[in-house]
Amino acid sequence: MLYGSVPGVSDRISRLVLGSLIFSPERMELTSELLDRFVAAGGTAIDTARVYGRGTSEVAIGEWLRRRGRRDDLVIITKGAHHAPDGTRRVTPAAIAEDLMQSLAALGVETIDLYFLHRDDPAMPVGPIVECLNAHLEAGRIRAFGASNWTHQRIAEANAYAAAHHLRGFVASSPNLALAVPTEPMWPSCISVAGDPEALAWYRAQRLPLFAWSSQASGFFSGRFSPEDTGDPNMVRVYYRPDNWERLRRVREMAARHNTTPTRVALAWVLHHPLHPFALIGPRTLAELEDCLGALEVRLTPDEVAWLNLEQ
Repeated sequence: MLYGSVPGVSDRISRLVLGSLIFSPERMELTSELLDRFVAAGGTAIDTARVYGRGTSEVAIGEWLRRRGRRDDLVIITKGAHHAPDGTRRVTPAAIAEDLMQSLAALGVETIDLYFLHRDDPAMPVGPIVECLNAHLEAGRIRAFGASNWTHQRIAEANAYAAAHHLRGFVASSPNLALAVPTEPMWPSCISVAGDPEALAWYRAQRLPLFAWSSQASGFFSGRFSPEDTGDPNMVRVYYRPDNWERLRRVREMAARHNTTPTRVALAWVLHHPLHPFALIGPRTLAELEDCLGALEVRLTPDEVAWLNLEQ
């Protein structure tokens, strides 16, 4: 396993982070199998959110933690303040407090290691948000906080406010980053830094830890998709473009060279990215988790990373 650090959280956070979108008490056997195997492989970080399964993902993780007694071995990441189903924006101190308290209860923990705001509301001033999060930090409910799907400009604005008022700022960010470049967001108000030189340069300069969601581009490199197969309109809308098909061709060629799978190469590209991001993975089966873990064995040179990204 590869490890990284986040200020105020841990210096041993696995750079593969296990996503939990499919976790639920109704699928407790599968949930436990995935968590057990991930931890056995050296994984230390679990990513969830208040909206995953309408809270059932957090409940299932809490049940697993209770059964296994592994709370102190893991970095728990969860997210709150997601927009309501009708699109109403909820990035307010009241909504943050509501979601955070519900997450703590569902997970059965006293403190969340890293708390991300799941969405942004650019109309909301950063000051009340930063002050609210600092209050929860001081109360011991969270160890650190970050932003998911915030632009780097908004993060910079929030951290400038924090510095000016002697408060803690965002210590991490979670946008999309994968080898495939999206044409538009997969979901409304989501942020991707893939193919965004300005954002990538900012992250490089700030050295802000980056947690890349959909690090395998929603399975684009799995072999399930081709230019002729238009059965998934979301994949067509987001990823069907000539440069991504060329990336897929190169991934397959690289996989043959390394005697591995294309999905492992695509995930290894993220792990070898110059920003050293944490890669969020979302396996739905043990076989898919094993495929993800196999990416740790793929060694790419800087030239191979650049070639996969069409830079050579």
